[in-house]
Amino acid sequence: MTQQLEPDSQSTVDGPSGHRDAFDSHRDAWVAREEQAERLIPMIGRLYRDHGVVSSIHGHRVINLSTAGVISAHERAQELGHQALTLSQTEKVLRGLLSIGPDPASIDIGRLAMLAADIESDADVESLLREEIAKRNVPTSDEAEGADVVLYGFGRIGRLLARILISHAGNGHGLRLRAIVVRRGPKNDLEKRASLLARDSVHGPFPGSVSIDAENEVIIANGTRIKVIYSDDPSTIDYTAYGINDALIVDNTGRWRDEEGLSQHLKSKGASRVLLTAPGKAPLKNIVHGINDNTITADDKILSAASCTTNAITPVLAALNQGYGIQRGHVETVHSFTNDQNLIDNLHKGDRRGRSAVLNMVITETGAAKAVAKALPELEGKLTGSSIRVPTPDVSLAILNITLEKPTNKDEVNDYLRRISLHSKVRQQIDYIESPEVVSSDFVGSHRAGIVDGLATIADGKDLVLYVWYDNEYGYSCQVVRVLERMSGVHPVVIPARADVRVSPGA
Repeated sequence: MTQQLEPDSQSTVDGPSGHRDAFDSHRDAWVAREEQAERLIPMIGRLYRDHGVVSSIHGHRVINLSTAGVISAHERAQELGHQALTLSQTEKVLRGLLSIGPDPASIDIGRLAMLAADIESDADVESLLREEIAKRNVPTSDEAEGADVVLYGFGRIGRLLARILISHAGNGHGLRLRAIVVRRGPKNDLEKRASLLARDSVHGPFPGSVSIDAENEVIIANGTRIKVIYSDDPSTIDYTAYGINDALIVDNTGRWRDEEGLSQHLKSKGASRVLLTAPGKAPLKNIVHGINDNTITADDKILSAASCTTNAITPVLAALNQGYGIQRGHVETVHSFTNDQNLIDNLHKGDRRGRSAVLNMVITETGAAKAVAKALPELEGKLTGSSIRVPTPDVSLAILNITLEKPTNKDEVNDYLRRISLHSKVRQQIDYIESPEVVSSDFVGSHRAGIVDGLATIADGKDLVLYVWYDNEYGYSCQVVRVLERMSGVHPVVIPARADVRVSPGA
């Protein structure tokens, strides 16, 4: 969203000197903000490296941002409907946190800054921060433990998971990416794997350094050593030989989707649990984080993270069902092409998918509508779905055509979903935007499972049409990581403590 700036008082001065003064005034103000943001960056970095603290502003991470990125994160707070947040307010909180030296946690400095907005003294700010930290009973560094992760497969989702896990590495008390398992390719396989991690045509260059240790078959990314294990058999790998124990195996291949096939991973020494990054067949639990991740138990050795579309639409449907009730609905996904389609017309086992993905819109099936009921049983039998693959490489759009039990209008339902995205338990999953200019590429790299496009909403009594954007690669990968954190029990403690608000329509 483009901010509408108030005109500078000198901008109305007639003549060249008046315009020059106005130009200099705006430029000087920007430079001053840059200087403030530059002071924040090392503070955010120290909290991350030294204390394992993941800093965010109203849920949007600010680690490794540029100066302009930090400024933009502050502006976005107000665009999302929060109180205006200044760089000075953030600096005050960061100083207090560094003075305290907290243990590993996910700290929303935007929310803390709002709590400390009227406090002037640094000592009083520090006292407030200590109170908020104490509420969460944060474990000490000695008590915090990490969890080893192995990526079985290193395709589109595997490489994005690697990027996220590396960026979350902190001081090693969370998820630790230890290895990838792939089939051996050409002679320079290791170099090519590293290059694919370092360069991505959709998501851009890897933010940092990627190198290889050819002798030990290791990729080194921002200091994280990733052992490359070559194997065709998921059941015969000795992970302990590489110092990997009780590992979470993330199967990105899609080769096996049932319990029997995926259980092969558990035969390998050092593997303890498996997560599939595709819809799993019954009786496997299909987990959509924010919806049914609370059903995960220690006895669940094999789980599915469902599909990208299921993750995008289920939180929105859950919110609608909570607020208005859903009688029935149809989900149409306008989905970017995927690797299983052909670049040019050729034989394909699937209907229509053999036709060129980059030249055609292709009607195909989707199981996402039925899969919603695996995470949200109350919608069993209420949804149908279909999909159109389109010639874009990433970011898809779900169109939800819903018949509600209670009538609404556009303004009311949009306000409800906006508040859901800010204050409810699915605020990590749902984002909300109102802009007449956004297109699919604007959502590349979104951390949310789905983004409601408020301006596109159509509501007429009980008939509702919603448009939900989603980065079917990165947004989904973020959901997978959240499930991994839940499975391993290493999800960072969240500060400040905030009870999930039950948002109601029209409240």
